[in-house]
Amino acid sequence: MPATATQNVTHDFSTLRINGQRLWGSLMTLAQIGATPKGGVCRLALTELDRQGRDLVVGWAQELGMTVVTDKIGNVFMRRAGRNNNLPPIMTGSHIDTQPTGGKFDGNYGVLAGLEVVRTLNDHGIETDAPIEVAFWTNEEGSRFVPVMMGSGVFAKAFSLEHAYAATDTEGKTAKAELARIGYLGEQEPGDHPIGAYFETHIEQGPVLEDNGITIGVVQGVLGIRWFDCTVTGMEAHAGPTPMALRKDALQVATQLMQEVVASALRHGPHGRGTVGMVQVHPNSRNVIPGRVTFSMDMRNATDALVDQQVTGVKTLAAKLQADTGMRIDIVQVSSYAAIGFHGECIDAVARASQKLGYSSMPVVSGAGHDAIYMARLAPSGMIFIPCKDGISHNEVEDAQPEHITAGCNVLLHAMLERAMA
Repeated sequence: MPATATQNVTHDFSTLRINGQRLWGSLMTLAQIGATPKGGVCRLALTELDRQGRDLVVGWAQELGMTVVTDKIGNVFMRRAGRNNNLPPIMTGSHIDTQPTGGKFDGNYGVLAGLEVVRTLNDHGIETDAPIEVAFWTNEEGSRFVPVMMGSGVFAKAFSLEHAYAATDTEGKTAKAELARIGYLGEQEPGDHPIGAYFETHIEQGPVLEDNGITIGVVQGVLGIRWFDCTVTGMEAHAGPTPMALRKDALQVATQLMQEVVASALRHGPHGRGTVGMVQVHPNSRNVIPGRVTFSMDMRNATDALVDQQVTGVKTLAAKLQADTGMRIDIVQVSSYAAIGFHGECIDAVARASQKLGYSSMPVVSGAGHDAIYMARLAPSGMIFIPCKDGISHNEVEDAQPEHITAGCNVLLHAMLERAMA
């Protein structure tokens, strides 16, 4: 960014702030669509409730004078014109689909914060050089259709439109048919849409900011992820007559590997993550020695090299246990996402905005996936995190403080202005 542009933003817009009460109100209004008795939201992708949510957000954008375009995977782009509409837009956004037991803020905050940025620019009659766009991406959560982050993934050519169209839900309904049914099967080819820079503001979905008493997380990148299924095969036998030394107990070997998943993450801190979230024991009888155990392994870290080191630790132990016990151990990779580092200029823009606005901030990494992962393949990208209560998300009790909601949107406003003023 040229120095003169940064100086202009600092001088001209230093007192500019969003209307936090208005933003909060829009979040609470959207949360009524699919509201659950426990205070959360269930608005699964491409359902009738999703259509209602989409229609509400699109209607708000049109009231602001924004033009709206939908692509063939249902991604929606809402544009506020700039002085030079030949410049690629400065974009922000997220998603409005939720988990079955979702909250009011995950994804929704990023979309409505973008609309609040536009409302604020309109209120003050500010014309940016580059256009401003707010996007919401189809099926980010992946609760109804797989893959997750479907809309942004198709947009970034991570997988094909045909693959996404063919995805089915538990009732056999396809993503393409449901897009058409709710009226969001657009005409623009996914990816045929320029982006000058992309920012996404989001609740952290973890406890780090709250634990440190920090308002703004300046997101450096997203953890790399490897998912594996591990199967240990031993021999079922009667729990009474079989001496301990003569057993082929698959569960006892499996638990050693489960512990190594965690231990390896701890050895590769501070961003190492290791989780065993699913375990299946066969035959799962209280007086039978387990003959087969299958379990999931989720390993994450800030770089692909560190994730690979964690995986190597587990596989090395698996080879030793197989040799020592004679039991077969199969480890199969089922998913892999590369670690993503966000663009230095976008990271710096978020940090500068936080400092200028007087908010406490710290560098953080995202342990969860976001649409910004795919946008980072296409354009300079960055993310802004705010705390969420007790670090809880994907839960109906998900909560955030209004002052933090306001702070994150103010940072978004100033970071976008820095990029949008040529």
